[in-house]
Amino acid sequence: MTTTAHTDTTPGLRMSGVELAFRDGDEKLYALAGIDLQVARGEVLAVVGPSGAGKSSLLAVAGGLATLTAGTVEVGGRDITGLGRRELTRFRRDHVGFVFQSGNLVPALTARDQLRLVGTLGGDRSRLRNPDQLLEAVGLTHRARRRPATMSGGERQRVGIARALMSSPDLLLVDEPTAALDRKNSHDVVRLLAEETHEHGVATVLVTHDHEILEHCDRVLEMVDGRLAAHV
Repeated sequence: MTTTAHTDTTPGLRMSGVELAFRDGDEKLYALAGIDLQVARGEVLAVVGPSGAGKSSLLAVAGGLATLTAGTVEVGGRDITGLGRRELTRFRRDHVGFVFQSGNLVPALTARDQLRLVGTLGGDRSRLRNPDQLLEAVGLTHRARRRPATMSGGERQRVGIARALMSSPDLLLVDEPTAALDRKNSHDVVRLLAEETHEHGVATVLVTHDHEILEHCDRVLEMVDGRLAAHV
């Protein structure tokens, strides 16, 4: 797949010498061990690997949700490693989007209001995209007034993607987006992610067990025992 060129050459994500370790008795175990990674703006990187390999830890560290043992993480050229809790929370709100397995939608809100909610949380309003235009981009204009319970799994996931893109993030972190979807919806959702990534210059990291959807990704790496390697 060809990635659209973007004028800003600063990587959307850069991880340098990243380690995430914890103690198990007298033993030191590594969830991430010496990760060096760059993800360009407008690139979809898929990360595959067995359960427990460190994929979720990779997303957590990239999104500033876990404290590193060593190394640095930069998002959109900003080193987030040493940010305080409040500053990091603000930075995530404006610059990082998350897409979860289940969509993680608010049950009482319509599709349009799920997106509008992002604008009520404060932050840089100049970065906000138009919710109706985003719903149109994900093919859900006709579902704008629907609540999650009345939408299909694929539709809920599309709303989750649109909501994650509302703040024009530099980095989009996607955790198993096709886990609850059938084959057609899986391809549709990842194809949509790729289109939005390429068009808007987002750096997207997608963790997945679904090898069928890798054709929509620009690059694939495999994680084993906390280390990244080229996918064979």
